[in-house]
Amino acid sequence: MSFDPESLETARKLFAGPVSFLKSAPALEHLPSPDAPEVAFAGRSNVGKSSLLNALTNRNGLARTSNTPGRTQELNFFDVGDPLRFRLVDMPGYGFAEAPLAVVKKWRFLVNDFLRGRVVLKRAFVLIDSRHGIKAVDEEIMAMLDGAAVSYRLVLTKADKVKASELAKVLAATEAAARKRTAAHPEVIATSSEGGLGIPELRAAVLEAIG
Repeated sequence: MSFDPESLETARKLFAGPVSFLKSAPALEHLPSPDAPEVAFAGRSNVGKSSLLNALTNRNGLARTSNTPGRTQELNFFDVGDPLRFRLVDMPGYGFAEAPLAVVKKWRFLVNDFLRGRVVLKRAFVLIDSRHGIKAVDEEIMAMLDGAAVSYRLVLTKADKVKASELAKVLAATEAAARKRTAAHPEVIATSSEGGLGIPELRAAVLEAIG
């Protein structure tokens, strides 16, 4: 997968500009007006989503990082650009074993209704931990996205935590899984929030998604 230098630089400049928290939406009635394209980030609890969003926007505290799985149970919206170009949507983490059934049910309804009804949602990025590969709960969110006909792209996180040979295997397996999915982009991006691997490409992929 490759982006030309111009695309990488355009994306870098955009994310180096204004990025600000807009609001949290615990339910659909709290969603912001659909007046800008949106790109959503989804991932299993503790996949490193907050760290990746912070690396993506080159800011330390944009998205809260927590060691408590399932802490974020709302849709969090961030405005990118001035004037506004698009919004990032930080979706609540899924797959938290400790959460009460009622919380899991609420999560499912919120996410499913958001995915199916949000006309400005251009793409979702589904984060997969490089150390574990695709789990059953990841398959579940992918099936949800396929069913909602929302275009999505798989992103490997924590790529610096595995050996290069292991990463190559996980990347190949993840791309093979993506090719079997109706709404998935065939190419997978491997990233490291700490080392910066794949971050320029991810920025460019976000920009590509909003068109």
